Amino acid sequence: MQINQQRLRSDIESNAEFGSVPTDEGRGRTVLTGSEADRRAREFFCERLRDAGLELTIDAVGNIVGRWCPESADPDAAPVATGSHLDSVPEGGIFDGPLGVYAGLESVRAMQDAGLAPERPIDVVSFTEEEGQRFDGGLIGSAVATGDMTTDAALAIEDADGVPLGDALADIGYRGEGRLDASAWDAWIELHIEQAERLETAGVPAGVVTSVVGLSRCRVEISGEADHAGSTLMTDRSDALAAASEFVLDVERAANDRRSESETVVGTVGKLDVSPNAPNVIPGTVALTIDVRDVDRDSIAHVIDEARTSLDRLETERGVETSLEHPWDRPPVAMSDRCRDALSAAGEAADLGTLALHSGAGHDTMHVADVTDAALLFAPSRDGISHNPLEWTDWDDCADATRVLAGALAELATS
Repeated sequence: MQINQQRLRSDIESNAEFGSVPTDEGRGRTVLTGSEADRRAREFFCERLRDAGLELTIDAVGNIVGRWCPESADPDAAPVATGSHLDSVPEGGIFDGPLGVYAGLESVRAMQDAGLAPERPIDVVSFTEEEGQRFDGGLIGSAVATGDMTTDAALAIEDADGVPLGDALADIGYRGEGRLDASAWDAWIELHIEQAERLETAGVPAGVVTSVVGLSRCRVEISGEADHAGSTLMTDRSDALAAASEFVLDVERAANDRRSESETVVGTVGKLDVSPNAPNVIPGTVALTIDVRDVDRDSIAHVIDEARTSLDRLETERGVETSLEHPWDRPPVAMSDRCRDALSAAGEAADLGTLALHSGAGHDTMHVADVTDAALLFAPSRDGISHNPLEWTDWDDCADATRVLAGALAELATS
């Protein structure tokens, strides 16, 4: 099989025009679910699927599937599937998501060009709202496809303006029918940019992921007393932001201390809402989030336990009131040996080196791995930058990673 690098590049660059944003450096795009940019990106993808002779379906939450079922394939056999997502973060890069979508399509076209005769159909998929930028939570399309969320629950999720996902999809013409069932797939492989520097540092064109980190997210509130910044003595204050500052450092310290047990554990406080958020008022309340990730679930639990201990200390020492909710907890997910072996063999057959590594970011594959054999393949990211217009994967690396993907898909679809 030969990957047509120019064809793959053309698809990704064309997709980059939808929601493109002006930048001094790099190439940025903003594609929020249900936006005009989302409609145009979906429309272009559907056109490319049809051009390649794939049968198109769209489910009720907007998941798009193109199925290639050549005469050699049993139409009743469980398909092999691949893909990713087309939505982006605000002012994100052009490869995060679209590389996996269009590499999947290019893999099918390469098989067609080579005259391969797979025994199973091959599905090329774009999942809805992976990033969770407009409709909170992320991974919504794959959650529905794997039964982790009901269709009705997904369609009812509202954005900041109270618009339900179902209405947003209907507005752009991509609220379809039925439900994509990922458990009906024989196997799934997602190609994604690495969003780290390990492949670039090693000089390796493709990474075969061993596991995806578990992810826990907590909501914390710290309440003190808002008061006048000029007339309230330092000894009389109950400053919620000062307490929150100590808490942030305690979370960082807990993750660093745990590295002696697991070097991959990370803890982040990435969002704070300060009230009343005025320059001459002592902060009365701070709401914040903790994001903890690792391949070792015990390490995640340890950091969260240390966060609770920190809050208890702050209540005693600073006179604040605190609360911690733990609404999101996904365990680490191991990738399928069968799919990983297919990727490694495809890399060897194409004379391309591969590197075994874990994924520190969550992807739709986290959900799919719950219901069928699944794997995640990484392409190098320049300087590890992502979610940024400077995000970049060289076109040669895009083609090489796609060559590995195509080889693995061909193997899985004929075995």
